[in-house]
Amino acid sequence: MSYYDAGVDILAGDRLVENIKPYAKRTMRPEVLAGIGGFGALFEISKNYRNPVLVSGTDGVGTKLKLAFQFHRHGSIGIDLVAMSVNDILVQGAEPLFFLDYFACGKLNVDTATQVVKGIALGCEQAGCALVGGETAEMPGMYPENEYDLAGFAVGIVEKDRIINGQDIRENDAILGLASSGAHSNGYSLIRKIIAKEHVNLSMNFNGKTLIDVLMTPTRIYVKPLLELFKRLPVKGLAHITGGGLIENIPRILNEDLVAILQKNTWNIPLLFHWLQQQGNLTDSEMYRVFNCGIGMVIVIAEEHVDAAMEALHSAGEVVWRIGTVRKRNVGEMQTIIE
Repeated sequence: MSYYDAGVDILAGDRLVENIKPYAKRTMRPEVLAGIGGFGALFEISKNYRNPVLVSGTDGVGTKLKLAFQFHRHGSIGIDLVAMSVNDILVQGAEPLFFLDYFACGKLNVDTATQVVKGIALGCEQAGCALVGGETAEMPGMYPENEYDLAGFAVGIVEKDRIINGQDIRENDAILGLASSGAHSNGYSLIRKIIAKEHVNLSMNFNGKTLIDVLMTPTRIYVKPLLELFKRLPVKGLAHITGGGLIENIPRILNEDLVAILQKNTWNIPLLFHWLQQQGNLTDSEMYRVFNCGIGMVIVIAEEHVDAAMEALHSAGEVVWRIGTVRKRNVGEMQTIIE
């Protein structure tokens, strides 16, 4: 018997590594000393930092993968994977340095895996970080045919005295919202339940696109415009709006005596979320707790810097709105209130 007889194709794994090397090479940074192909990647910390702190984050893409399997949309799911981790470490002021991925399947399809990793490399390019390695695990009997699982891990860096942690947020600070590109990678278990219950045809026309195209739009990566903003203005806090939506993510950066007051008529809620609410008969509170509802990243900044911040973000190609204000919290009050 052989390993191949047991369902593991070592040569397929080797082909995948060769396929992805050109994509990974495009993401390289000068600090990378050794990347794809070794037992571990080597990354040198730049001497431009005085007191560097490493920031790490790991995540997956959830059940959005189920739609990728069903509709063979493997090319962009890797962007989602990168976005979830790099946006998370970005909120602490960190510049993403490098990324590693974990791709696990029952039987390795080299073409599919190549598409996925190509998307991961594209996400790394958008974030300015290096794809330095990862793990491809072929495990017969662990996953259904033609399915796989993904996880990612990002490491970034920030000067210790430039860490953004929300501790400087005060009453009357302004809250800005950066537009999301769609549902990003959260709430897809509910989305899939709505689709199944209503027998929705995902090839239907949805505002000029197919519904599946809208649902598979990759998560927006906010790294480059926000790193530039950090150089120009003192940002007090950031919240990446992922699982838990606006209701649960904004309080993560607020002191207990503060509350975020958001005005829902100040930003454009994409048609997708109106449609999901109608099809699923969802309450407003459920929408704001599950989905980003059009806001992928929240920024808290002093009132005096609002105009300059919005101008800088608009110039960088972001859609940004002034969506609320921080105020003192009353006893028993929630920390995110949407009016």
